[in-house]
Amino acid sequence: MRFDVITLFEPMFDAVTQNGITSRAMQRRLWSLNTWNPREETEDNHRTIDDRPFGGGPGMVMMAEPLARTLKRIRRSGNRGRVISFAPNGTRLTDETVRRWVADNEDMVLICGRYEGIDQRFLDHYVDETVSVGDFVLSGGELAAMILIDAVVRQLPGAIKELSTLDESFSTGLLDAPHYTRPEVWEGETVPEVLLTGHHANIAKWTREKALEITLRSRPDLIEKARSCGKLTKADLLWLKKNA
Repeated sequence: MRFDVITLFEPMFDAVTQNGITSRAMQRRLWSLNTWNPREETEDNHRTIDDRPFGGGPGMVMMAEPLARTLKRIRRSGNRGRVISFAPNGTRLTDETVRRWVADNEDMVLICGRYEGIDQRFLDHYVDETVSVGDFVLSGGELAAMILIDAVVRQLPGAIKELSTLDESFSTGLLDAPHYTRPEVWEGETVPEVLLTGHHANIAKWTREKALEITLRSRPDLIEKARSCGKLTKADLLWLKKNA
């Protein structure tokens, strides 16, 4: 899968190309990344990419023309995939969306806005989808773009062990259960006894019930979604009836 990112801060993306799972996946040629600075598509001496907003107001707005020229260069280089921008008013990024994108195996162009935002005319003409990574404001789209890249790349076949992604938060419809490792006792706290028994059925039951408990407490909306999608078992529904 290929990602092309339009950004004013290209070095920020070293975080995903030189570290961790995404770096190893890149070394395995599972994905590639190109960054493009829209200042290279300006014609004035100051390489201007933003201007004051019509109608007044604080801050500056990224101009449509440098972004459009950069996107056209990306298209000529071979990336014909979906174009995504980032803003709080976008569609929330979910695990379900990420898995759909992975299944589609379509290249992506990510637009990283800055300042007060991007000229709406560019968004209307060139952007396929606007994504939100949460109900908060970032200084720019770079961190959001890296969140998206990390979420997608780790789901690519061969990036990590398949069992790791099949049993993590959201993949089962629920949040993940707690995890423990050695030592068995740490600062007076012991590992739950069931995890030390080696009894796989009991461990699986405990893990599922903990996932239900945490999801019910932190994200009850996911319980209803899992119920409507048929991801809850009869045992899950019985536990919820007793504990909800």
